[in-house]
Amino acid sequence: MDKVLGDKKAISVFVLPAFLVYAAIVIIPLFISAYYSTFEWDGIGEKIAIGLENYRILFFEDRHFIKSIGNSLTLTILTLLIQLPLAIILALILANGIKGEGFYRTVLFIPVMLSAVVIGHLFRRIYEPNFGLINVFLNSIGLGKLAKPWLGNMNTALYAATAPIIWQWIGYHMLLLYAAAKSVPQELREAAKLDGANGIQRAFKIVLPLMTPVIKICVIMLIIGSLREFDMIFTMTGGGPAHASEMPSTLMISTLFSRYQYGYGSSMAVFIVIECLLLTLIIQKVFKTSDVTY
Repeated sequence: MDKVLGDKKAISVFVLPAFLVYAAIVIIPLFISAYYSTFEWDGIGEKIAIGLENYRILFFEDRHFIKSIGNSLTLTILTLLIQLPLAIILALILANGIKGEGFYRTVLFIPVMLSAVVIGHLFRRIYEPNFGLINVFLNSIGLGKLAKPWLGNMNTALYAATAPIIWQWIGYHMLLLYAAAKSVPQELREAAKLDGANGIQRAFKIVLPLMTPVIKICVIMLIIGSLREFDMIFTMTGGGPAHASEMPSTLMISTLFSRYQYGYGSSMAVFIVIECLLLTLIIQKVFKTSDVTY
């Protein structure tokens, strides 16, 4: 086995099928989109070469696209500030060996297994202005003045649509972080305990530093997931009202399949990919000095 793993030709043979599939569904379509982005094209008629004009319009004239970038960054910041800390806290609590550990782990992971479309429709009922759970509750406790059409209000639509996204994926990142916390050698915990460190000190001084590689992975996945978010936003608001919750991905879909601007929509797709790659490289750079091998 060691001889096979050390043979570069053998490794190439095993990797090649996966690489071909990856190239067919990711790399080649990306280059095709980049090619189409240099044309003015409706997807059926003649293509008119316009160079980088689509990108100029995208960044300097299309205020809806600029708004969608701001919304995606807002979603990214909210997930990093809310979802990741909650996942870390839950992972540390469960990894500490509480009673019913397996039950809570399973319950927290259930939302991950549900379809985003199902969750989106569920929360649409919760946010419903007349009989939705939130407004009914506010009216029942005398706070009816706070009730509002959460998904129909330009000031609240983005935040209301963000809540189920955060709720759905907490369990996924919790499970990754839980596995990392469980892999920390018990001897280190016991040694710190003998030195007088309490639970919080052990978590911050021993466990969290050793979880850094997994935290980095979670941060990258959170950022990429937020920047390309589509299904939940599309199900709940469709990017509305008045583009208040628009994401680059939802605007791209409407541009491609509603306005039939395939060239312009392809430029949006290329931007989303490049944006995700750049931010991934930045996160890799930020975490590079803090990587811990264990």
